[in-house]
Amino acid sequence: MSKILIRGARVLGGEPQDVLIDGEVVEAVGSGLSAEGAEVVEADGKVLLPGLVDLHTHLREPGREDSETVLTGTRAAASGGFTAVFAMANTFPVADTAGVVEQVWRLGREHGYCDVQPIGAVTVGLEGRKLAELGAMHESAAGVTVFSDDGKCVDDAVIMRRALEYVKAFGGVVAQHAQEPRLTEGAQMNEGVVSAELGLGGWPAVAEESVIARDVLLAEHVGSRVHICHLSTAGSVEIVRWAKSRGIDVTAEVTPHHLLLTDELVRSYNPVYKVNPPLRTERDVHALREALADGTIDIVATDHAPHPHEDKDCEWAAAAMGMVGLETALSVVQETMVDTGLLDWAGVADRMSFTPARIGRAQGHGRPVSAGEPANLTLVDTAYRGQVDPAGFASRSRNTPYEGRELPGRVTHTWLRGKATLVDGKLT
Repeated sequence: MSKILIRGARVLGGEPQDVLIDGEVVEAVGSGLSAEGAEVVEADGKVLLPGLVDLHTHLREPGREDSETVLTGTRAAASGGFTAVFAMANTFPVADTAGVVEQVWRLGREHGYCDVQPIGAVTVGLEGRKLAELGAMHESAAGVTVFSDDGKCVDDAVIMRRALEYVKAFGGVVAQHAQEPRLTEGAQMNEGVVSAELGLGGWPAVAEESVIARDVLLAEHVGSRVHICHLSTAGSVEIVRWAKSRGIDVTAEVTPHHLLLTDELVRSYNPVYKVNPPLRTERDVHALREALADGTIDIVATDHAPHPHEDKDCEWAAAAMGMVGLETALSVVQETMVDTGLLDWAGVADRMSFTPARIGRAQGHGRPVSAGEPANLTLVDTAYRGQVDPAGFASRSRNTPYEGRELPGRVTHTWLRGKATLVDGKLT
């Protein structure tokens, strides 16, 4: 059927309404809409949001298909309520040419569980020495607007300045992985009381904060846009807040795991908690939540980082860094932000759909749930509460820090341009 009536949904957490989808667009929003000729989905007061947009996803293809593929990654995205994801460039080969970003873009179009927008590398091979083909990637069929060496920091100030100058010409943005490499050599976890007690190499907050401070000043000097990936410390929050007060064009993201988990979990030596940047302190967690609530931090991004079992089932020092996050992101945000009263569901829609779509210029995504808009939607059972079981994940990898943990909320339906990709919690 081309028509779908979602009956009794709380749009952005408001009063129950009906939403009629006709083909690829929302035809009407109101009360008592006719169901004639339409497939009916009884929402029963579930929350209806615009399809979520993730500005920071690792799909691993090409080159690390043992961890994830575009197909499995977009299936995971649909399961988590996402209708668009931005795929990071640290693939093999690196997405530093028009050819590679077009390959990723076409794979996304072929599989269809969500839209895939490639992120181009800032430097050739992520080596930080020479600018990649930024203009060619932007002019390619993929139309790249976001560039990042994520996984590595663009630590050379001259290279970073040149990148900001280059992307300014077409309104692009450089997304920085803020990690001063000399300050984090041999680092295994957050530098603090726990690292001292465990005898693990510490990762100081200043390694992140110093790069952010430099880059917001460079962005101000150039008059360009800079985006801060996975901001994780209270000090970083204050720098971004200061930069915004000066009118600097900076945006920032926080991951779900940095909103919930702390470095105390590393006492277990379980490598599932090893991540870059590392889990920080309770003080940092509270600062991040408050900053997301007041808009200093603009968005939530998953930093979905899948790894095969053998890369995590090993001793701490040898384990890879990263966590999967697409399928649990909304639940963690509900736990940390909505159920605590820091954000309402309209705020969640802003931080996880409207604003990331705007930053990345994701066409057709992050749009209001209203007549004439693309039918990219997700329906959430906010009353649900259950334990996380990675055995049921759509992702190829299982490296979640939430296994066995009880979290609220469950995405029941996802629609991409009116086509159901998830129905009653099951992929189509």
